Amino acid sequence: LEADPTLLRIARVPRTRPLRGEVDAYPRPPLRPEEQSKLPFRSPVVTIMGHVDHGKTSLLDSWRNTDVVSEEAGAITQHIGAFKVDCPSGATITFLDTPGHEAFSHMRRRGAQATDVVVLVVAIDDGVQPQTVESIKHIQSAGVPMVVAVTKCDKGRSALKTIKKDLRAHNVQLEEWGGDVACVPVSAHTKEGMAELEEAIVAMAEVHELRADAQGAAEALVVESRRDAHMGSVVTALVKRGTLR
Repeated sequence: LEADPTLLRIARVPRTRPLRGEVDAYPRPPLRPEEQSKLPFRSPVVTIMGHVDHGKTSLLDSWRNTDVVSEEAGAITQHIGAFKVDCPSGATITFLDTPGHEAFSHMRRRGAQATDVVVLVVAIDDGVQPQTVESIKHIQSAGVPMVVAVTKCDKGRSALKTIKKDLRAHNVQLEEWGGDVACVPVSAHTKEGMAELEEAIVAMAEVHELRADAQGAAEALVVESRRDAHMGSVVTALVKRGTLR
């Protein structure tokens, strides 16, 4: 794979033969600020997090016009999904979709550590739940910015104020109360609020001036690994720097 210098590429890399000789497992020294500022911009890596069945994958399906949720066991995401979306506005966003079930806590933690921005999904008809709270803790521990998406708003908005109060109780500082976290009501079914959510994500990325260095050997973050009967060990990785050949 040859990395595009304007974004982080996603790669599924099978290891077809054992590693031999010396392996350089250490990252190169970081670039100086004046060097970093000359690199081309890249698209943001955005992780979708939240409680099980709060509409995370359905939200992503509405962006990419697919129906991945119906392919998952019990309509619940079983692994970290990773893909790139070309949004209607012309922006490109790389998404990580993390499982919401309580059994997948370690996957959510990895998702928070691998991302530039987190979209915290809360369903309007279910509110703040245990995995919502756990996701907030992972986000705050990783120190990454977040945007709150209140999903399923085609069912009504009567619980919106309660959800905002519950988020504040867990130290999520929303913009309307003087904080820096945008809260966007959305519906994957009707597309309501999707443009506003995309705008909030892109605005967050622009503030942080995300750039990528495509020169040299690849440095990647493994977000998931598995054993394949035909290919052996397979990983899903985000190329953070350099080019994977």
